[in-house]
Amino acid sequence: MSRNAPLRLPALDPSTLPELRSTLYPEPLKRRVAGRVKKKLGDACGLTQYGVNLVTLEPGSESALRHWHTHEEEFVYVLEGEVMLITNAGEQTLRAGDCAGYPAGTADGHHLVNRSGKPARYLEIGTRNDDDVSTYPDDDLQWLHGEVDGKQSLIPAHKNGNRY
Repeated sequence: MSRNAPLRLPALDPSTLPELRSTLYPEPLKRRVAGRVKKKLGDACGLTQYGVNLVTLEPGSESALRHWHTHEEEFVYVLEGEVMLITNAGEQTLRAGDCAGYPAGTADGHHLVNRSGKPARYLEIGTRNDDDVSTYPDDDLQWLHGEVDGKQSLIPAHKNGNRY
């Protein structure tokens, strides 16, 4: 069905947004999320208190490194395909129509992995909190607050404090 006129804010057509493949993860960790493509729906709508992303996860890719947040909450809703949800309790398959939520401060590392042969799509929604710290139970990664090019930034470091 075609539109007579383009949508204007507060509405938008997600197909008009750029696809983002960037990550702050350092090598060699960043290649695990290379097949993750995001469209930042919330940013495009001007939302500032929480983020909403439309994510496509290619076969063999991970949504993120397995992690948990001290101050942020996350929610995912699977739209198409299937992904494996991996948490401290183990693995379970999420299919279109399934969802999962991760309360702030709950030390339950989580991420999604696409082990199927087809792309999966899901909505990713999360709060934004400047005091948040992510913990990565399976990987040698932490984020340090520091200055990069004269601006405050998060800097990837090993758990012993050495920067990547």
